[in-house]
Amino acid sequence: MVMNSTVNEFILFGLTQDPRKQKAVFGVFLMLYLATLLGNFLIVVTIKRSRTLGSPMYFFLFYLSFTDACLSTTIAPRLIVDAISQRKTISYNECMTQVFSAHFFGCMEVFVLILMAFDRYVAICKPLRYTTIMNRHVCSVLVILGWVGSCIHSSAQIFLALRLPFCGPNVIDHYFCDLQPLLKLACMDTYVINLLVVSNSGAICTVSFIILLISYVIILYSLRNYSAEGRRKALSTCTSHFIVVVLFFGPCIFIYTRPATTFPVDKVVAVFYTIGAPLLNPLIYTLRNAEVKNAMKKLWCSKV
Repeated sequence: MVMNSTVNEFILFGLTQDPRKQKAVFGVFLMLYLATLLGNFLIVVTIKRSRTLGSPMYFFLFYLSFTDACLSTTIAPRLIVDAISQRKTISYNECMTQVFSAHFFGCMEVFVLILMAFDRYVAICKPLRYTTIMNRHVCSVLVILGWVGSCIHSSAQIFLALRLPFCGPNVIDHYFCDLQPLLKLACMDTYVINLLVVSNSGAICTVSFIILLISYVIILYSLRNYSAEGRRKALSTCTSHFIVVVLFFGPCIFIYTRPATTFPVDKVVAVFYTIGAPLLNPLIYTLRNAEVKNAMKKLWCSKV
C-alpha cells in the first residue's frame, strides 16, 4: 500500500536550528533520557524483585514504567543525536517505524493509566470485593488487551501513513516522525485522512481522559465515608495518578484533536508527553509513595 515514489528519506527540523541551542538540547535531553531510563529501570526491577509490591496497583505500575522507557527510547535518541549532527536525515522506513512505535507505546500508556484508575476505583469503592475482582489473572488479561488495543491503534496509524504520497518536500518541522507533520508534506488532499487521525488518536485521548475524570469524581464522592486517615492515604495515591494523567493527556488532546493545522508551539507541547511524562512518572510514583521508597531501600541497600 506504499504510495511514496520519490522521497526515500526525510530531514527532521528538530527543536531548533540555532547551533548554540542545539548543544544545549543535546546536553539537557541526554541527561533527561538517562534519568528516564534509570528511574523507570529502578521501578521495574524493584517491583519485579520485591515481595511487598505484589498488589495490582504495582503490577500496573510495572507496565507503566516499562512503557515509559520504551516510549522515551522511541523518541529521545533520535532527538539527541540530531542535535549534534550536521545531516539530520531519517529514512522513509525508519520514519514509518517511529510512527508505529510512538503510537504503539503511547496508546499502551493510555490503557495502563485507565487500568490504574480502574484499580483505584475498585479498591476504594468496592473494597470487600477488591481481591476477587482484581486477581492476578484478571490483571494479566487486562494488560494483554491493552497490548492488543495498542497494536490495533498503531496499525491504523501506520496504514494511514503508508498511504501518503510524497513528491518533493521532505523537511519535517518536528523532532520525530508523526502523522500531523507528515500530512503537511503529502502531495494530496489530506482532509479525510486528518479526520481519520482525529477520530482515532483524538478520540482515544479525549474519551480516555473523560473516563478518567469520571472515575476520579466517583472516587472522591466515595471517600466521604472513609476515616480521615483513610481519605488521606487514598487521596495521596489518587493525586499522584491524576498528576500523571494531566501531564500526559493535556498535550495529547491539544495535538491530536484539532484540524490539519500545526503551530510552532506543537514541538514544545509534544515534549511533555514524549519526554516529560516518562521522566516524571517514576519521580511522582516514588516520591509520593512510601511503599515503593521502602522497597527500593531494602532491595538496593542490600545489594551494596
